[in-house]
Amino acid sequence: MRNSLQPFRMETEIMNRTFLTFAAAVAIALPGVAAAHSKLVSSNPAANATVSKPTKLTLTFSETFLAPMSGVDITMTGMPGMTDHPAMPIKGFKTSAEGKTMTVTMPRALPAGTYDLKWHIVGADQHKMEGGYSFKVK
Repeated sequence: MRNSLQPFRMETEIMNRTFLTFAAAVAIALPGVAAAHSKLVSSNPAANATVSKPTKLTLTFSETFLAPMSGVDITMTGMPGMTDHPAMPIKGFKTSAEGKTMTVTMPRALPAGTYDLKWHIVGADQHKMEGGYSFKVK
């Protein structure tokens, strides 16, 4: 007597193998997608640079980002001739973004001092990335 469930078992086994093959392919591909997060590729002024009174700062990233959810904070952390100067957030700048570049326009040139710039962006994949660097104005 022949088992009537045998064709069903064979189809189930084929479907299981197909699913496992697909799942393995997805698992291999996902780390590559996750590693594709945007990175800061250039900035002006550059990290650890000493510049003369900039009125504009430019940050360029490796991938496009969502401008409404991205931004920058600038803090003066040191002023020449003043010891124990408290950190002073810089306000009043405008940030514009197009594609992979964020431009910060200052209302006037930054005075001499040491600055920390902290950026945050949200990539097209909805992941938030952040970073920062310091520079000096002479």
